Amino acid sequence: MRYVLGIDLGTSATKTVLFDEKGTIIASASQEYEMQQPYNGWAEQNPDDWYAAAINTIKSVVEKSGVNNEDIVSLGISGQMHGLTMLDESCNVLRSAILWCDQRTGKECEELTEKVGRESLIKKTANPALTGFTASKILWVKNNEPEIFEKCRHILLPKDYLRFRLTGDFATEVSDASGMQLLNVPERRWSPVMIEAVGIKEEYLPKVYESPEITGYINEDAAAKTGLSTKTAVVGGAGDNAAAAVGMGVVEEGKAFTTIGTSGVVFAHTDSPVIDPAGRVHTFCCAVPGAWHVMGVTQGAGLSMQWFKNNFCYEEKQEAEKQGKDVYQLTDAMAAEIKIGCDKLLYLPYLMGERTPHLDPDCRGVFFGLSAIHTKAHFIRAILEGVTYSLYDCLLVLKEMNISPKAMLLCGGGARSKIWKGMICDTFDMPVETSKSAEAPALGVAILAAVGAEIYPDVKTACSVMVETDDNSTKPNAENTKEYHAYHSVYSSVYPALKDNYKALASL
Repeated sequence: MRYVLGIDLGTSATKTVLFDEKGTIIASASQEYEMQQPYNGWAEQNPDDWYAAAINTIKSVVEKSGVNNEDIVSLGISGQMHGLTMLDESCNVLRSAILWCDQRTGKECEELTEKVGRESLIKKTANPALTGFTASKILWVKNNEPEIFEKCRHILLPKDYLRFRLTGDFATEVSDASGMQLLNVPERRWSPVMIEAVGIKEEYLPKVYESPEITGYINEDAAAKTGLSTKTAVVGGAGDNAAAAVGMGVVEEGKAFTTIGTSGVVFAHTDSPVIDPAGRVHTFCCAVPGAWHVMGVTQGAGLSMQWFKNNFCYEEKQEAEKQGKDVYQLTDAMAAEIKIGCDKLLYLPYLMGERTPHLDPDCRGVFFGLSAIHTKAHFIRAILEGVTYSLYDCLLVLKEMNISPKAMLLCGGGARSKIWKGMICDTFDMPVETSKSAEAPALGVAILAAVGAEIYPDVKTACSVMVETDDNSTKPNAENTKEYHAYHSVYSSVYPALKDNYKALASL
C-alpha cells in the first residue's frame, strides 16, 4: 500500500493528514499559532511558526501511523492564499508575512490601478487590484519599508515558503499564484506587466507548476526532523479553496461548494476563464490542469463567530469544558432557540473589510436593529445569519455570470453546525450536502500528490476513488427561504447606506 500526505497550512493552525491510496485517513495532527494585528486592519504571522507546525505535525503523523517512511510516496501542501513572505539573498525571512486578510494596502491598490489600468488589470489577472492580494503588499513594502524591499530576493506564498524549507526548491503552482495578482490567469504564467508594475524582477518569483506536478523532494534536513524519506515527492499543491474543491470532488463544470472557515467562500468550477467585468468575484486557475474556478469571498465568516466567542462567551466556554463539548455546540443550541430574523437584528460581517460584492477595505462590522429585547443568543444567531447573507451575495454574483449550480457542497469548520447548514440551504434555496471528509483541503492536496506519484492518471480519476460525500442531503424549506430572503433584502440595503460613513471613519 502506498500513502500520501496532505498538509493544510491555515491561518490559525497547520494540520497534517496521512491518507492511504483509497482516501482513508491513517493519522492526523495539528498545531495552532498566533496571528498578530499590530494596527487596526493589519494581519501578520511569523513564517517560522508555519515551519515549526509542519515539522511537528508531520513527525507526529509519521510516528503515530507506524507506516514505513518509504511507503509515503508523495505529499501536497494546501495554503492560506495571498500572504507575502520575503527572503533576502541568503534566504532569511526579512519581515513578518503580511496575510490575506490584511487591509493596509488601499493606496497601493489605487497605485496599481493607475499604473496598469482597471480594464487591463482584470484582463491580465482576471481580478481588480485588491488589498488582500500579494502585489499590493509588495508595493506597500516598497513604499513604506524601502530598506527591506531593497534586500528582497525571493517572494513566496505561505505554502511555498514551507515547500522551500522542506525541499530547498523555489516553486509555486497556478491556483495559489493566481491570487498574487502577478500571474496572467488566462495564460497560466507570470505577467511581465504586473511584475514591472510592482518593481521587482521575475527571478524573485518561484517557478510556476500545475498543481499535481512534482516540484521537488524532501531534503535531508527535513527528512531528519520529520521521519520522512528523501524519496518522498512534493507536488505543486494548491491554494486552500482550490485544494478543498479537489477534496470534495468539485473538479468539473456545474459543481460548486461553500466553505465556512476563517473566511467564507462560494466556489464554482469552470472549464474556461469566466471573468466578472466588475471584479466582484475572483477568477483563478484551479488545481485541475487546464481549468479555472470562480469564487466569491466574505472575509469574516468563521472569524465572526470566533471573535464573538473569544470576547463574549466566557460562561459558555466554561460550561462547554465542564460538559466535555465544543463551545460551538452550546452557541448553536442558543441560536436555535431564536426565530429567523433574530427579532429584527441584523449583522454585517465586515470585521476585516469585505471583498464580494463590495470590494471595500474600509467597511467594518455592524449590528443593525438592536433593541432592549435582544439577548446574547440573538447576537449569536444574527452572526450566523449575517455570514449566510454575505455568502448568498457571492452566489448571486455567480448567477449573474450564468454560473448556476443546482446543489451545494459544504465544508470548513462551519459545516459541522447543523443550524448553519440549514440557514445556507434555505437561503441559497438549493440542496446542501456536506463532504464526508472533514479534511477537504488536506485530502485535496493528498489527491494531487497521488496523481503526481502516478497512483492515478489524473485528478478526476483520483477523486472518483478517494472522495466520498455525505448521503444526508438537506433540502430547502420554502417558508424559511421566503423569510430569509425578506431579511436579506434589508441586509443588502445597509451597506450602501453606510458606505460614505465607512470612508469618513477610516479617514479619522
